[in-house]
Amino acid sequence: MPADVAERAPSAVSDNDARQPAADGPSPRPESAARPAQAGPEATTEATAAGAPDAGRGGDADGGSGPGPQSEGASATTTDTALHPGPAKPEGAAALAGTAGHPAGGERLRFVGAATRRIARGIDLDEIVLGLCRATVPTFADAILVYLRDPLPVGDERPVGPVVLRLRRTDQLPEHVRGAGEGDAADPGAERPEPVPDLAGCAAERCEVRIGGPLAEVLRGVRPVFGDSSAARAALPELLGDDRPVPDRHRTILAPLRGRRRVIGAAVFVRRPDRAAFENDDLLVAAQLATHTALGVDKAVLYGREVYIADELQRTMLPDSLPQPTGVRLASRYLPAAETARVGGDWYDAIPLPGNRVALVVGDVMGHSMTSAAIMGQLRTTAQTLAGLDLPPAEVLHHLDEQAQRLGSDRMATCMYAVYDPVAHRIVIANAGHPPPILLHRGGRAEVLRVPPGAPIGVGGVDFEAVELDAPAGATLLLYTDGLVESRLRDVWTGIEQLRERLIETARLTGPNPPPLEPLCDEVLGMLGPGDRDDDIALLAARFEGIAPSDVAYWFLDPRPQTARQARRLARRALTRWGLEELTDAVELLVSEVITNAVRYAERPITLRLLRTDVLRCEVGDDVPQLPRLRQARPSDEGGRGLYLVNRLARRWGATRLSTGKVVWFELALPPHAR
Repeated sequence: MPADVAERAPSAVSDNDARQPAADGPSPRPESAARPAQAGPEATTEATAAGAPDAGRGGDADGGSGPGPQSEGASATTTDTALHPGPAKPEGAAALAGTAGHPAGGERLRFVGAATRRIARGIDLDEIVLGLCRATVPTFADAILVYLRDPLPVGDERPVGPVVLRLRRTDQLPEHVRGAGEGDAADPGAERPEPVPDLAGCAAERCEVRIGGPLAEVLRGVRPVFGDSSAARAALPELLGDDRPVPDRHRTILAPLRGRRRVIGAAVFVRRPDRAAFENDDLLVAAQLATHTALGVDKAVLYGREVYIADELQRTMLPDSLPQPTGVRLASRYLPAAETARVGGDWYDAIPLPGNRVALVVGDVMGHSMTSAAIMGQLRTTAQTLAGLDLPPAEVLHHLDEQAQRLGSDRMATCMYAVYDPVAHRIVIANAGHPPPILLHRGGRAEVLRVPPGAPIGVGGVDFEAVELDAPAGATLLLYTDGLVESRLRDVWTGIEQLRERLIETARLTGPNPPPLEPLCDEVLGMLGPGDRDDDIALLAARFEGIAPSDVAYWFLDPRPQTARQARRLARRALTRWGLEELTDAVELLVSEVITNAVRYAERPITLRLLRTDVLRCEVGDDVPQLPRLRQARPSDEGGRGLYLVNRLARRWGATRLSTGKVVWFELALPPHAR
């Protein structure tokens, strides 16, 4: 290479060059810049081999050197084919050194294009780093180390603390591949090439960059440097560890990895001594590889943050776990539309209500995006609030419709709201444009429930109608969103029929017993084919178990002064019938306190109900909407101690406001023999 070309080559590796895309890769060298092959003891006789590399030339501290003498009739040095025999090499494997006497700029450009395309294909951090390693080993280097900052900065955030580089990946050609065919067959006595050491075992796993140190200066400069330059000779021991340096004879390039705003790592490229040394143009190649890798890492980090935000948003919008109220068992599933759309507008919920009832909700906001998930979260919160008021299902949908209109004119959703009463073995369902539920009976019969479809939430000005149906013990109610039954390959009613048949087939496997809920949900999702995932899916399955009439005692009592004594007597009889005499004293005391408070303010008959399940539950209802509050009574007060006794003696207690008044309840643990 002429001296003027050699002097210009290092300066070409600037900050701007390091940030160029693949299309701005190194240009082919002019014919006058071609370096003649050198003759030497390592030269082979394969002068005509395709892709034979020219003689290695290591740069000095400034990155340049002059052409060496050429012996008459001398051939090219050892070819890349001789170094790596066997299967076909990757694209551009023999191109980086060119043939003797010819420039290799075009081949380098093609290699950079292929390598950057391979790096750009990765979407997460490991794929991008692996793409860099696979693209450069053994085509460009015999080994590579990739260091990245730990932790990696995200976006515009400014990391605090010292810069720490952690070894992310190493890669090198296996020893048996590197040594295959290298002189053993032709000359058994020939010296084998010096192997590249096991970089994974000899390089430091972690490096803290010293402020103002040699490694910090190289990283700040952004430009790749040769390993035998003065800057790299001081920086490499700091990066790899003082007691584990790269051997002096190895050709090395240290390339900083700079993202959009800051240096995020470094890559070390290593060649064996028997291979052509790195040239000035290889610094341009290393700069392009480092730039595209750094930009890819930035992209992967930002994508990872978006995935984390999406996952957290979706997780917080859906229940962490389903309640297990008495008389019903629940199971659920949620599937996003795709890996690239991890959030959506589908949701499910199960909300315990007074009297051991439970509200079952499944909804679907139009779209599957962050906006849809945000609207879904608001509607779900509204539904929980309305359920806490114990409103009828049709009223709940009416208020949800009003809320959707307040959120915007185009905020539309479908919703199914059902309330199951395990004591009455009945279910009340209201529908707002949602696919109908399916009820799987104990004997294996599956029926699509006829629920008035109604209009979607957000349309406005429409009425919703509720229906009350039988909910026999052992039956399973399946609520789902349209993503389960509708796709580009089938319409919604075809999908509903396929779902019904799938439930029948699954129930046939367990005979007269209903199938377990969790495997049933998995079987339902198993009906999805490769082209059936057009939308996210929410699935809620409820197995009705009910509460037997023999475990329920229910009375209406007039609000009179004698009512407390009457309530104690009725409760004592029920406990005797159930064999729970040990709880008589506590139940009589607590019932008396709660009934006395209801008699004081109620105008209509008071309800008293005892339920024996896994606990003993007592409920007292009246027509006064004000909820009682626990307070500390003063010594001079004549009352105010009733709820204090309930709080101390009961396992749990609470009060719920109803549309017709309120219910005050408490629970006591059953004695061991009754559990």
